[in-house]
Amino acid sequence: MLDSTIPLLDLQDFMVGGDPQLAFIQQLGAALENTGFFALVNHGISQDLIQQAYQAIATFFTQPAAVKQQYEDPLLNGQRGYTRFGREHAKDHPYPDLKEFWHLGRSLPSGHPLADRYPANPLPTEVPEFQPILAQLYAQLEICAMQLLRACALYLGEAEELLVQMAVDGDTILRAIHYPPIPPDAHPASLRAAAHEDINLITLLCEATAGGLELLQKDGSWLPIPALPGQIIVDSGDMLQQLTNGLFKSTTHRVVNPGNNRDRRFSIPFFVHPRAEVDLTPLPNCITRTGGNPKFPSITAGKYLLQRLQEIGLTSDPPTDESVVTL
Repeated sequence: MLDSTIPLLDLQDFMVGGDPQLAFIQQLGAALENTGFFALVNHGISQDLIQQAYQAIATFFTQPAAVKQQYEDPLLNGQRGYTRFGREHAKDHPYPDLKEFWHLGRSLPSGHPLADRYPANPLPTEVPEFQPILAQLYAQLEICAMQLLRACALYLGEAEELLVQMAVDGDTILRAIHYPPIPPDAHPASLRAAAHEDINLITLLCEATAGGLELLQKDGSWLPIPALPGQIIVDSGDMLQQLTNGLFKSTTHRVVNPGNNRDRRFSIPFFVHPRAEVDLTPLPNCITRTGGNPKFPSITAGKYLLQRLQEIGLTSDPPTDESVVTL
């Protein structure tokens, strides 16, 4: 069964070139302009690998709290390893999200000019397959993401590699999320993920193990987005919205609590980030296409990210130095 609630695109149309590629580019651009979301099939991500990843993260998150918390380093601002239940909240939402998660970040070989930029990924020894499986998934998702960024650039009338070059060796994060059963003492206003927008350029969401994702529509209603086998859900984030001067939408979404408070949910979003020094000043071409006036200020990706990490409770450090790149 295929989801028809949001646009459905086939990545192979882009890969074959010619008229199918042109149609794909137009469909992608229209989806990101109108809803900020689309579903993607034939994306090249191994279904078996996704299922192996979910098995590995389920094994990790069922470990005792003391085991999980030994992989949490507050100095990393939640950007590597484990983040405990209830630490993160949505921007401008006072109550914590009902989730815990693990971040796997970029790892560069020794000798790479940017190798010292990113902290090392912790290795959970209790689940030895965890790290290699998530690293494989990270690599496959990044290949797919780069093709989507090429299509975005072409739709915008820019050089095909413009957005790809921003994301090469960027601070892209794979997040493995566990939404446990709802605690009996949870605040009534707490959700698994309160209404928010993504920070980054684009997000690729592997099919979750259960429903709950909802997209805010223009009329103020919430549209459920089902988790269907074989589909990746793609959305544009705040950084891409800024670069395009609002042409591409960073749309509000949330994950609602289940009807049965005992149900668990796992999901794996892949947040594609540029390098910290990348300039997010709106592109002149996009300013022209959106009325002729810039709607967003000039800022680097590093400073932008630090601002948002502060707003969602992952760091208390003020973003005073936009040269900061190691999070």
